[in-house]
Amino acid sequence: MTKPLRFRPEVLAKKLGMTEYFNNDGDAVSVTVMELTENIVTDIKTSSKHGYSAVQIGSKIKKDKHLTKGQLGHLKKNSLPNLSSLKEFRVKPEELDKYKVGEAIDASTILIPQEYVDVSGISIGKGFQGMVKLYQKKRGPKSHGSKSYRQPGSIGAHTYPGRVLPGKKMPSRMGNEQITVRNLQVVEYDKEKNILLLKGGVPGIEGSLLTIKPAIKKWNP
Repeated sequence: MTKPLRFRPEVLAKKLGMTEYFNNDGDAVSVTVMELTENIVTDIKTSSKHGYSAVQIGSKIKKDKHLTKGQLGHLKKNSLPNLSSLKEFRVKPEELDKYKVGEAIDASTILIPQEYVDVSGISIGKGFQGMVKLYQKKRGPKSHGSKSYRQPGSIGAHTYPGRVLPGKKMPSRMGNEQITVRNLQVVEYDKEKNILLLKGGVPGIEGSLLTIKPAIKKWNP
């Protein structure tokens, strides 16, 4: 049984960093500062032509040498700037008339103060890590000549099954993967300066591109 599709508008934003924000009660709140990029509609997918209905948006204007020939041809066909980052989101067929190629997405309908959003992006890469940092495993003893202070320990039986079972947690690369942080509250959105403040932290390094969409889960304060 296939899951029902979730139709949610999306916008792209660049992470600038974190700071403190003082609300009306005088409380200091840790917020992430984000800058909304161009968010220009670059293409519209229809059910009759493509088999599904969606809207493609782009951001980050760059030089020709930073884009592929396919991207350049696709953008120049619609007389659009060199938008290096392209992203699609599904839209109900009856709502496609709201979008036109070359126009920017109105983020104020998504980024409503005190409402909640989901933010997706590539997490910070931390390199190859061991069991303690990667999976919060307990360390070994420090005394009596122990040599297994931060080692993984036994990874399987000797005689049977005589092998390491698939899925066994082992030291490996940490971070640098697509993750989503859900239910982040919109503290403030300045439409003129295209600056967004979200309560809490978001994935990625400073300058990384993130996707913001309305929260899919009902918030229960």
